[in-house]
Amino acid sequence: MAASCTAAAAPFATDLRTRSICLCPLELSAVATPRFSPLRHQSMLGRGLTAVPQRRLLPRIEAKKQTYSSFDELLEKCDKPLLVDFYATWCGPCQFMVSVLEEASEKLKDRIQVIKIDTEKHTNIANCYQIEALPTFIIFRDGKPCDRFEGAMPAHQLIQRIEAALKVKQ
Repeated sequence: MAASCTAAAAPFATDLRTRSICLCPLELSAVATPRFSPLRHQSMLGRGLTAVPQRRLLPRIEAKKQTYSSFDELLEKCDKPLLVDFYATWCGPCQFMVSVLEEASEKLKDRIQVIKIDTEKHTNIANCYQIEALPTFIIFRDGKPCDRFEGAMPAHQLIQRIEAALKVKQ
């Protein structure tokens, strides 16, 4: 069951930190959540404890920037199977999956490419693939959906699901 979508001419590019692609209507934006170390408590002149986050430095990851004019073009030109995470910024389970997707992307980096699509910014793509729950994941192979699943899950379960989907058609 192949679905065909014609997305608006929105640019696509890989995010250097998460090795994913962010789809934004007019410009590219980084899809990365700030990482903070555990909170430090400081006394403020007898007013009690105040939480102050401390930044943790992360190593820079080099990645090749890719730009596509539509989602269909991305599907056509992708040389690996593609895991698409349909998410929304207000969705708690979607936010939980950010670190899980980073771990899965790192472990399977030679076998699959991971992208994220904000369903509120790209409603035409979400409608085309009938996204009704968040997060929804679709694995594309040769430009066609080959597996679809919904909901948050731990990294080992996501990796098993991806590996199972990749083995099916090899």
